[in-house]
Formats: sequence, structure tokens, C-alpha cells
Amino acid sequence: MDMREKQANSDLVRGRIELCLPALQAAFSDHWRTEPQREMTIAFLVLLHQIMRASIPLMQRAAERCDQLDGTDELAGLLAGYYRHHVSEELHHDTWALEDLKDAGCDPEGVLSITPSVEVARLVGTQYYWLQHHHPLMLLGYIAVLEAFPPPDSKVDEIRDRSGLPESCFRTLRIHGDLDPTHSAEIDEMFNTLPLDQKHLEMLGLSVLHSCDALAASVRALRPTPQLV
Repeated sequence: MDMREKQANSDLVRGRIELCLPALQAAFSDHWRTEPQREMTIAFLVLLHQIMRASIPLMQRAAERCDQLDGTDELAGLLAGYYRHHVSEELHHDTWALEDLKDAGCDPEGVLSITPSVEVARLVGTQYYWLQHHHPLMLLGYIAVLEAFPPPDSKVDEIRDRSGLPESCFRTLRIHGDLDPTHSAEIDEMFNTLPLDQKHLEMLGLSVLHSCDALAASVRALRPTPQLV
């Protein structure tokens, strides 16, 4: 596989993500227009925490599965290295998100007591099934989706101003706005380094399409949580 073919790997994955952009953008646009703004913003920050708290366990389990496949699967060693490196980059982000919610006036124990929606369980849980019972490569599609939409500072400013929440509530969201472009470049490099065949690309495409659909559904399912506010 020459460099042009390798470069096409990331192009193909990004093309899949772009197909999903209209539905995702519509879900987010509808959410940020929904009143009451303060409560709906807090609901979004809860969703952010629920997704983040699953990230490290997912990647750790994926790395363990890669270790089990090493020696029989040509992708395993490279994938394990990527997942373990990315774990180090995502450490404590869920803790920061919980601290942001505390600054919004939410009791952290109350946040943790909320049962995540079926949509969130479908977003995250499908990846556990795929990496355990099919192939840990599929988690790369999920990660690519989550890091494909870094919020610009101007959008975070708008959300802050309309919600009336203090700036400190948006620390983690701003950090991801800064870090995600770099992480997206790293995952593109991984797509182009891995010796992917057509079956691998189809697996990634399925993971991307599912992740986009489940993420949009998770946003659309958000409702105010009176016990937190």
C-alpha cells in the first residue's frame, strides 16, 4: 500500500463523518435554541461528563484486546500503542467536567446518580460489544467522531452568555476545543499508518455512522434535570 492509498484512508473516514454532519448540526442547533437555556446547558454538560467518564475505560479495554490479538493480527500492536497514548491525553477530563458542573451549582453526587439515557448507553455500549466481540479497530471510528467537532471559542461564548452560567463551567469544553484538532490530526495519521484493507474501512465506516447517529440521538434526548438545578 503506497502513501497515496494510505492517505485515502483518512479521507474515506472523514468523508463518512461529513455525510453525518447535517443531522448532527441540526440536533445541536435545536438543543441550543431550546428553553430554558440554563437548564438545557447544564443537561449538555452532564452528557459531556457521561461520555468522558467512559472514554478511558473503553480505550484501556481496547488496548487489552489488542494485546490478546497481538501476534495474530497485524493491526493489534499499532492500535494498542495508540490507545494507551490517547489514554494519557484524556486523563482527568471527566473529573474536570464534574468540577465544571459543581461550578454550575450542581451536586457532583447528584450528577453521578443520574441514570444515563438509553441513547448514551447505545452510543458507548456498542463500542464495548464491537471491541470485545469483533475488533478493537472499530473504536477508532467512535473517537474520530467525538473529536471531529471542537467547539470554537465564539460558540462557547454564546452558550455561556445565553445560559447565564459562569465562565468556569466551560473550562473542559474550551480545553477540548483547543485539543481536539490536534487529536484529530493524530487519528488521521493512525488511519494512514495502519495497513487497512476494504473490510477494515467498512468496519470504521459502520462505527462512524453509528456513533454520529447515536450522538445526535443523545443530544435530542436531553431534558432539564430539576434535581440538579
